[in-house]
Amino acid sequence: MPLSAKEVTDRLWDGRSEIRDSHTICVVPIPNVVDVRKKNATALDLRLGRWFRSMRLTKVTELAVGDSRHEESISAEHYVRFNDHFVLHPSQFVIGITLEWLKFPINISGYVTGKSSWGRRGLIIETAAGIHPGFTGCLTLELANVGTTPIKLSPGMQICQIFFHHVDNRERGATTQFVGYRKPGLGRVAKDQVQEALSKPYFEPSKVSASGDPTVSPVEDTKEK
Repeated sequence: MPLSAKEVTDRLWDGRSEIRDSHTICVVPIPNVVDVRKKNATALDLRLGRWFRSMRLTKVTELAVGDSRHEESISAEHYVRFNDHFVLHPSQFVIGITLEWLKFPINISGYVTGKSSWGRRGLIIETAAGIHPGFTGCLTLELANVGTTPIKLSPGMQICQIFFHHVDNRERGATTQFVGYRKPGLGRVAKDQVQEALSKPYFEPSKVSASGDPTVSPVEDTKEK
């Protein structure tokens, strides 16, 4: 069930009170609750941080599941000071990070959407929008310019918004690979057990025939019978 504007502001941490794992939404720097209440909006605005990561196009010809290369070898990190900007050109993609550090209660999830004012200018924000209950860290943002004009991304600008939802959960918080991030990271893209099983060949190359063409033979079942 979505949280109302009043429920969001009632749960926001004020920097002094006790943090309750089943109730308190922590956002640091602490948002101005008065401004949030004036808007009477069910979403909370977040700002763009100072770290970005882009792909090294000269060194990456393709990406595949299970790629073992470290993100430092296929991408570059950029730090942008306040009062400066990162230029996102048309058809360019970069990942950024929120200025705010977040801590979700174990019974609250959320999803991120872009600001419509930026979307109408060609800036698409956050394609992996779900936030798990108990998440802790800064949010990584996928930023793409699908417009025709370069866009200056300035740290501190309002970049996205979060909608909060109550979930029936009494267990521990999220354990995803992105918990605790303070800089944007690519994360790992690995094969799971199902894909590993599907990737095993049923036929394998055998000896070359007299005609010079390779023959195939079924892979022997190595299980005990």
